[in-house]
Amino acid sequence: MSTGTTPLQAPSIGEVVSTAAETIADDLSDTGPHLGFDTFAYPGDDAMKAWLTADKPYSWVGYYLSAPCHTDDTWEGKRQTLTDMGWGMAVIYVGQQTWGRTPGQKVTVTRYVTKRVRTTVKLKSGKRVARYVNKRVPVRVLVAPRATPNASCSSHFVGASRGTADASDAITKTAAEGFANGTVIFLDIERMETVPKAMRAYYEAWTQRVLADGRFTPGYYAHSYNANLIYRDVKQVYTAAGVSKDQPFWIASGRGFAPDKDPTEVGHSFAQVWQGILDVVETHNGVKLPIDVNVAMLPSPSVPAGE
Repeated sequence: MSTGTTPLQAPSIGEVVSTAAETIADDLSDTGPHLGFDTFAYPGDDAMKAWLTADKPYSWVGYYLSAPCHTDDTWEGKRQTLTDMGWGMAVIYVGQQTWGRTPGQKVTVTRYVTKRVRTTVKLKSGKRVARYVNKRVPVRVLVAPRATPNASCSSHFVGASRGTADASDAITKTAAEGFANGTVIFLDIERMETVPKAMRAYYEAWTQRVLADGRFTPGYYAHSYNANLIYRDVKQVYTAAGVSKDQPFWIASGRGFAPDKDPTEVGHSFAQVWQGILDVVETHNGVKLPIDVNVAMLPSPSVPAGE
């Protein structure tokens, strides 16, 4: 996902979107794939209108909820605005991440302690005698890691209990934005060299909570490297909950990507969205934005098929 921190200012574009409704109506009638983009912060209403009528027809956009690892809240409150413009949306919740660490794993640190140590001193007479003194000495100890005070995002938070809590947060925020029942919430799970048990417990608990609530559909943004494992894990949760439908997956991989390809061509039959270009800057109708580029089966990936 895009990780920039400052939205670019978009100029006013006046009446450039007078034909936006027809443009999007035509796009929604296509069979796909449907081109979309995501960017860290909300670009502004004028920018979104400008891109709606660009020669490169993006039809949907990633809609970031404020979340533990994405504290920016500039997208919130914009659902109706974007809907009225004609944009499709993919709701994103960036939950806890491992950041290359093993959650809960003890680490070795250096600490200084005061010890009474024996030393030898030389008297004026030339005689050497033993003395004991207090001295600060370094020792290596194993400690349980802790998150930085007041942090909302930390590998130390990864686990089942936080997965349940974060799912409740995602549900509350999705409902507050006015998204319809059945809307897919894509849990952002960034790439991992290995997937610790605590992370598996985290996203499984997140899934259980969203399914139990029943209002929304749990979905997953995952790198192709981790996708098969995550798919198998959450498939079991779906099955245990008596849910037979396939879970929505948004797969990240730059290998072989093209904007006219079907998402399943990423190499996973369960892929409904494919993110294939990261951190590029594009300019449309005079508006420059840093984005990631995606293709989706649906013109609005968070809207369930047939609705």
